[in-house]
Amino acid sequence: MRAFIFPGQGSQAVGMGKALADASGAAREVFQEVDDALGQSLFRLMCDGPGDELTLTENAQPAIMANAIATLRVLEREGGVRLADKAEFVAGHSLGEYTALCAAEALDLSTTAKLLKLRGQAMQAAVPVGQGAMAAILKLEFDQVAEIAGHAAQGDVCTVANDNAPGQVVISGHKAAIERASEHVKAAGGRAMPLPVSAPFHCPLMQPAADAMAEALGKADLRAPLVPVYANVTAAPVADPAEIKRLLVEQVTGTVRWRESVLAMQAAGVHHLVEFGGKVLAPMIKRIAPDAEAVSVASMEEIEAVSKTL
Repeated sequence: MRAFIFPGQGSQAVGMGKALADASGAAREVFQEVDDALGQSLFRLMCDGPGDELTLTENAQPAIMANAIATLRVLEREGGVRLADKAEFVAGHSLGEYTALCAAEALDLSTTAKLLKLRGQAMQAAVPVGQGAMAAILKLEFDQVAEIAGHAAQGDVCTVANDNAPGQVVISGHKAAIERASEHVKAAGGRAMPLPVSAPFHCPLMQPAADAMAEALGKADLRAPLVPVYANVTAAPVADPAEIKRLLVEQVTGTVRWRESVLAMQAAGVHHLVEFGGKVLAPMIKRIAPDAEAVSVASMEEIEAVSKTL
């Protein structure tokens, strides 16, 4: 069994999508449709930068989605591949869950771009700059980090935002609490790396953004996906549109349970995973499930290579 998977924020880079668009009309169509939906030259920003503007959450989220969908569309058109024929499930990391739903035709491309633009703006606006923080915790396991975060909160918010892989957990919350937790992490033999983010994602401080997404998703046309999607907040497959919307809202403030999602997919019989538009998730999967086969597809050469194996 196979799953198609899609990366989250942090996989953006100036130049992304340019070679793909130069080589394929299918990719160019995706980037043009996203530009038209947003009323901005996002693809030009992806190609030429500046990098700090591309990294803004409201730009990075739709850009990463557009690059991943363009990669998939090229494979579909030029490789003659249909997602529903080649994958039993889809999944995505954080914003990648929206990409997964677009790939599985639960959301159309324009709607996905608009939702992610709003999501980025709402997440950025939820907490004043400087009040929140995030840190990557290395060398400690999820349960250890969750316990440390709880002790460090002291009335502030300090929670696990991402359970990415063994020994790679991210915490999020009030800046002072994240700093306290980081000191506890060092005392426990771990390593805490402050993340260069503009807001504390996936924690209760994001509730205003969750409210904004609840309103937007309530109006969105979201259909049943071609194949089930593994939801970040439950690490379980879901196909009911109303339930998908509810879980997407919960995801804004909830923990991205990526490690558990991969293990759950493996338990369901998935042993082949293909990452589109990035090279972030496949290395994580090799740490989570060493016997699973995970490949990243981002270039024409990689698309051609993977099309021969599907």
